[in-house]
Amino acid sequence: MQKLDWKTCFKVCFSIFCLYLCIHYWDSAADFIKNCISAAAPFFIGCIMAYPLNILMSFYERHYFPKSTRTSTVKSRRPVCLVLSILTLVAFVAIVIGLVVPQIISCFSLLFAEIPTAITNLIDYLNELEFVPDDIIATLSSIDWKSILTQAYEFIKSGFSSVVDVVVTTVSSVASVLFSGFLGIIFALYILLSKDKLLFQCKRITSRYIKPKWLEKINYVLSILNDTFHKFIVGQCTEAVILGVLCTIGMTILRMPYAAMIGALTALMALVPIVGAFISGAVGAFLIFMESPVKALVFLIFIVVLQQLEGNLIYPKVVGSSIGLPALWVLTAVTVGGSVAGIAGMLIAVPIAASLYRLLRIEVNKAQENEAVPENEKTETAEE
Repeated sequence: MQKLDWKTCFKVCFSIFCLYLCIHYWDSAADFIKNCISAAAPFFIGCIMAYPLNILMSFYERHYFPKSTRTSTVKSRRPVCLVLSILTLVAFVAIVIGLVVPQIISCFSLLFAEIPTAITNLIDYLNELEFVPDDIIATLSSIDWKSILTQAYEFIKSGFSSVVDVVVTTVSSVASVLFSGFLGIIFALYILLSKDKLLFQCKRITSRYIKPKWLEKINYVLSILNDTFHKFIVGQCTEAVILGVLCTIGMTILRMPYAAMIGALTALMALVPIVGAFISGAVGAFLIFMESPVKALVFLIFIVVLQQLEGNLIYPKVVGSSIGLPALWVLTAVTVGGSVAGIAGMLIAVPIAASLYRLLRIEVNKAQENEAVPENEKTETAEE
């Protein structure tokens, strides 16, 4: 029986003492942990920002004079590629906002302008049917719908202005949040500029303080997570661009209004699994319906066909089988992720679920293979 040395006893006693302090002073310990997490929030935000930017920056690094060995080229590769990746992301967001927001504003303006005429036509139609009593028809006809809607529109505009004022006041009062976001961007830039050095330092620290067996398992899990997230992000972005271009081309051929705007909205919403397709289809159909109900019906048929093409051909080919998550678990991941963290939860829940599914599938297959070996050996022995 192995004897206990004083170091082991000291570690056990110290652990018990720390556990006692945490239990007895739990409120203080929880506040201390919360303050530590809040203080480290900019670093975590920077890591989250750095991961998708690193994918785009790595793409530029592979194509920025890859065969050049000049010192100036090698030194400028990383900062130039980082700037290009940031400019690409900003340009994409600006294009989407520039295409979508003005069209939605003009659509609501058109909606308020056309509603009085639509109500008048509806009243005339009901009067022709002689289904509604004459006194109700007379009352509805006497109402100045245009004036009411104009007042409502002005009220909404003034209400929106007051909401904007409240938002501005709130944002100014939470300067710490903005400061954390700014520090997160700075951390992301530093992480991307020195990612090789940081990776080397992490490997040295983990190899020094973690046992090789555990380190191998941790690296294996992290490699699965990184591979799944990388392929999911690249595949989703590529699929979104293809889907947006196809939607724009198809709507242009069918001579539908708002082709570029709805195509950009479809591409943006394609990043959100399952729910995004319904949102883009509903918004697009509503906008087109304001100009032509027939074209809105044609658009719905077109978008359903396009979504079927995307689900059965584009998604499997572009994203590939690397995700390998059945539709049931995709829906479950989106639902749970959306309930926990909103849109951000929807975006990260699918690759996390796919990584867990992939790890579980690999372990189950290994267990089945290990169980099958003795049975085969028994069969061969019996045949001999």
